[in-house]
Amino acid sequence: MRKKIVAGNWKMNLDKLDSKNLVSEIIKISEERDNTCIILAPPYIYLQQTINDCINRKDILIAAQNCSSFENGAYTGEVSAKMLKSIGVDCVLIGHSERRQYFNESDDILNNKISQALMNNLKVVFCCGENIQQREKNEYFDVINNQLSSTIFKLSSEELDNVIIAYEPIWAIGTGKTASSDQAQEMHSYIRSLIQKNYGEKIANTISILYGGSCKPSNAKIIFSENDIDGGLIGGASLKSADFNSIINSI
Repeated sequence: MRKKIVAGNWKMNLDKLDSKNLVSEIIKISEERDNTCIILAPPYIYLQQTINDCINRKDILIAAQNCSSFENGAYTGEVSAKMLKSIGVDCVLIGHSERRQYFNESDDILNNKISQALMNNLKVVFCCGENIQQREKNEYFDVINNQLSSTIFKLSSEELDNVIIAYEPIWAIGTGKTASSDQAQEMHSYIRSLIQKNYGEKIANTISILYGGSCKPSNAKIIFSENDIDGGLIGGASLKSADFNSIINSI
């Protein structure tokens, strides 16, 4: 059975007190459930605080929003996968469209980050998605195929077992627009078919694929009801404990 996952990507938001209060509220109002995992991805400087606060919740994993493509060395401002693992981080987001767009992260950089993460026993939440022009030109299947084929589909079956895929249509991230449940299911089904083609049916049926892109309490239940959607990577709605818990309860 595929694990159900709701991940909250806080991006560059909240100060120390706000982040601590948010975690406290999430712990208080959310219930620990079998086969459901919560992932919290705070900014780097709140990782240790969040890890400590969630120590008694085995269903909550802590993710970094990024990691360096380098193992160590003179790379000012970078944080390595080894450093993240050493403080108790469980997983890392890689390939998010904002990293690709604003920081020019190429496939080579992403592959190095994936390698560093897996080498240090961090799970990878790998993001993929098309922009509005690619969607309108009906190029979205090719775009996703290329994004996956040039990165995580280079991994072995054993390595892929430590990857969670997050499909985030770029045109729906922070815009208020949301893919319909049919559109989301169509892409998730396609991604699963690509996994099956490359790795076989058994692995395809064990990989969790999340939907991201303006997912909120009002639409989460219908989106999560689709066969190939195993949860969500949540942005803005993860900054409000009541909204985030409502989305968790939609699984």
